[in-house]
Amino acid sequence: MQKYILALDQGTTSSRAIVFDRAGLPVARSQHEYPQHFPQPGWVEHDALDIWHTQLACAREALRDAGISASQLAAIGIANQRETTVLWDRASGEPVARAIVWQDRRTAAMCDRLREQGMAEDIRQRTGLEVDAYFSATKLQWLLEQVPGARGRAERGELAFGTVDSWLVYRLCGRHVTDASNAARTMLFNIHTLRWDEELLALFDIPSSVLPEVVASSETVGLAAEEWFGAAVPIAGIAGDQQAATFGQACHRQGLVKNTYGTGCFMLMHAGATPPVSHNRLLSTVGWTIGAATDYLLEGSVFMGGATVQWLRDGLGIIKQSSDVEALALSVPDSGGVILVPAFTGLGAPHWDQYARGTIVGMTRGTTAGHIARAAVEAIAYQSAELLAAMQKDAACAVLEMRADGGAARNDLLMQFQADLLGIPVVRPRVTETTALGAAYLAGLAVGYWAGKDEIARQWQVARRFEPAMAAGRRAELMARWGRAVEHAKGWANP
Repeated sequence: MQKYILALDQGTTSSRAIVFDRAGLPVARSQHEYPQHFPQPGWVEHDALDIWHTQLACAREALRDAGISASQLAAIGIANQRETTVLWDRASGEPVARAIVWQDRRTAAMCDRLREQGMAEDIRQRTGLEVDAYFSATKLQWLLEQVPGARGRAERGELAFGTVDSWLVYRLCGRHVTDASNAARTMLFNIHTLRWDEELLALFDIPSSVLPEVVASSETVGLAAEEWFGAAVPIAGIAGDQQAATFGQACHRQGLVKNTYGTGCFMLMHAGATPPVSHNRLLSTVGWTIGAATDYLLEGSVFMGGATVQWLRDGLGIIKQSSDVEALALSVPDSGGVILVPAFTGLGAPHWDQYARGTIVGMTRGTTAGHIARAAVEAIAYQSAELLAAMQKDAACAVLEMRADGGAARNDLLMQFQADLLGIPVVRPRVTETTALGAAYLAGLAVGYWAGKDEIARQWQVARRFEPAMAAGRRAELMARWGRAVEHAKGWANP
């Protein structure tokens, strides 16, 4: 009986599930969007039960559409939106509040106080992270302080904290775990010792009783209960979505770079077997742990990638669906001098400005919806170009190409403009759902479905290669103009 791997890819705006075969090719997939909640400006929340119900529905639909039963699954792998913070009751399994999403800015002032206290460098050395509301620590601290009775219940061991991977594993099999790649995004985990950091727990006033056990990214952590899929299935792979995508892109050796064009854009470079040190405000983070070996990554994060296109759809109403943006952007030869800085939830690397806000500059009476759509697409590429420039300064080796994945990587206009701005080829693989694929690979390795990383690397195939066609002088001119626009967006919401 042929076996398959089921990958659960839980994202910021939708849950997906994909069944993969031994060749690493998708057999069936399902996707469900779920509600986003914005109770106050700068606040972004999810109902964790919406996450669970949509993810379960997707998994069942993918199995149905693949025409297979759960008994034909060798394992389940999980990739998840990172930093999003869930707090739930251990006994009932019910959330005690809405999940605070990674994009949420409510704890910006808490982060300001940490910097004012001189804690930023110590936190960076321990965790590899910038002090920012992006990460989980201040979100969890806020929940413990603001949800009535939460702190006392947490100290009595009644509550569990986790990122979305922890939440899904808990619902599937009842075990409270996370992997090192997700733990490394909490601002509570020491990436050198690979343990929860006691001094950081004290700093944020987090009781250790709420924390999940940290496991490897590729190991069997439990069996999904038979009630969910009709048979008990090993849960054998866990990784944060960007680490999973890096693994799925076969960036298994030092110097290889991928960029995921999802809700946000996340560029990661394989940095070797020791935590890298960034001098350009990039993040040093755990990639994955397999057996006793941990691989590390250098990361730059853009908060608004595909979410910028969703804003054109949902906020401005100038497109009906996200895929319409390319045609609208191609209705004009260029952006007409318009630059959109999509700092709707602040700016990530290399700026780390919590108070930056969205800005459009360069508009005239001749500006049309086409120009704004073009500027939105180009903004995704500009932000990513800033990341690679910072990465090149930190890296000990030259970057020869960038591997692209995620939903927006299917946009040819974006991919070509990205190659033009970077001055190196952008390579789109045959399978662009590399986040799910990476989770599948990690799970498959744990149960012997694939023999090793070499077999996985041989499965990676190029679908299209975008070569840079822009003169260096024009590239420098555009990046300088982008830099001017970014300066206008910075600090706008600073009280």
